[in-house]
Amino acid sequence: MDYGHWTNTVGDIPEECIGFIYRITNNINNRKYIGKKLLKFKTSKKPLKGRVNKRRGTKESDWRTYTGSCNQLNEDVAKQGKQDFKFEILSWCKSKSDLSYEEMKQIILANALYGADYYNEYVGGRVRIRKV
Repeated sequence: MDYGHWTNTVGDIPEECIGFIYRITNNINNRKYIGKKLLKFKTSKKPLKGRVNKRRGTKESDWRTYTGSCNQLNEDVAKQGKQDFKFEILSWCKSKSDLSYEEMKQIILANALYGADYYNEYVGGRVRIRKV
């Protein structure tokens, strides 16, 4: 499987997986960034002639070449080049809620918002509890 520039140590992508939690490390100054990325996103096209319903589907995201959503991190990647960064997949997630929860958990456990050694400046997301 082609993971692009990502290092995968957690196993192959599970079939029901929708995204992953990642950590990017700057090898020069050892600053890190924790984030989440969807593997696919939903698409919609106009209805066919004579129809009312939109045509819906999915499309693979740019995850293989993705370098994070932090502007400061992306500036450093542009200046230094990808070779000076380590891109790691930390875990696979089965739902958007799990993705948001796991990202929040990893950021809080790493104390990433208050540590000067992290690019993270924000944690947020919508987490829904599934009642069974």
